[in-house]
Amino acid sequence: RFTVAISNEEGVMVNAAERLLQKSIDEIREMAKDIIFGQLRLVVATMDIEEINSDRDKFLTNVSSNVGNELRKIGLELINVNVTDIQDESGYIEALGKEAAAKAINDAKKSVAEKDRDGSIGEAQANKDMRIQVSSANAFAQVGEAEAQAKSREGENEAAILIANSNAERRQKEAEALKIAMSSEKIQAAKALEESYVAEQKAEKARAARELASKEADIIVQAEIAKRKTEIDAEAEAERIRRKARGEADAIISMKEAEARGLYEILEKQADGFNQIVKATNGNPREAVLMLIADKLPELVETQVEAIKNIKIDKVTVWEGGNQDAESGNSTAKFISGLYKSVPPMSDLFNMAGMDLPGYLGKKEAVEDAEEVDNNKNSKGN
Repeated sequence: RFTVAISNEEGVMVNAAERLLQKSIDEIREMAKDIIFGQLRLVVATMDIEEINSDRDKFLTNVSSNVGNELRKIGLELINVNVTDIQDESGYIEALGKEAAAKAINDAKKSVAEKDRDGSIGEAQANKDMRIQVSSANAFAQVGEAEAQAKSREGENEAAILIANSNAERRQKEAEALKIAMSSEKIQAAKALEESYVAEQKAEKARAARELASKEADIIVQAEIAKRKTEIDAEAEAERIRRKARGEADAIISMKEAEARGLYEILEKQADGFNQIVKATNGNPREAVLMLIADKLPELVETQVEAIKNIKIDKVTVWEGGNQDAESGNSTAKFISGLYKSVPPMSDLFNMAGMDLPGYLGKKEAVEDAEEVDNNKNSKGN
């Protein structure tokens, strides 16, 4: 369980204002959820499952560090992390606990079987020693009696016979006792060996089952690791693309803002200049406009000159129709006059701007009359 809130640090609050101000609570929750799960997968991928299961403090420290750093980038702060249980889909972590419990139980059973075997062998050995000692004591007692009877004056032959019979009986009983003791010892040893074999067989089966479970767990873990690595790689690639897109968007926004500020400065300076021009004309807007146009007249004239300066006329052929009168002039004069008039004269430029040429430069009619006289003279000369 993760507890997250808006950070109150100055730098992180700026990130929150930039990235979270226009988003709803659900959208912010989804962003935080994506970051938390992504970093949680990253931490799980960098640690062994045994390490995660045994060292919870290290796991929580890594999760808090990774998740906290990423949340700060969008203006959030990680307040608390609480991990109550860790499980995996394959059940590997649970299998580790069961394996440890099964190992302890098998070790205990094996120890009990070994102790039972040692007890049975010790008991058989004690019974054997007891029977041998009893037989020896009986033999010594019978020998003493035989010696006492032999020393007796009366009944020496009977005593000898009794001794012989006693010895024979003693040997028979000793043989029977030894046979019984050996049989019992072999039986007990066989039982102990059988029980030991059964215990070893059970232990071997348990070991084989444990090895099989371990191999299956290794295969499952490798498959799970490969699966999680693929998911983490895909998540990392998606995060890289998202960050690149956010960076490009921020760069475009910054560039457009800079262009807008520059354009605003230019327009503001132009507005200040226009305001100064209006003030210079005592608030007369027409005169202010005329001043601006007069300032641009050199550029207009230069533009007109540029329009025809590169025109190359290698040859001009004029066909005379023979029906021109003296006043209208010939075709050559008309061609030159028309070519000259195709360029707007200075007076027309002034008129289009709402101004008149000064009087000392002459009038438009006078200029046109002079041009016609020149054309007539030229035509007569020809």
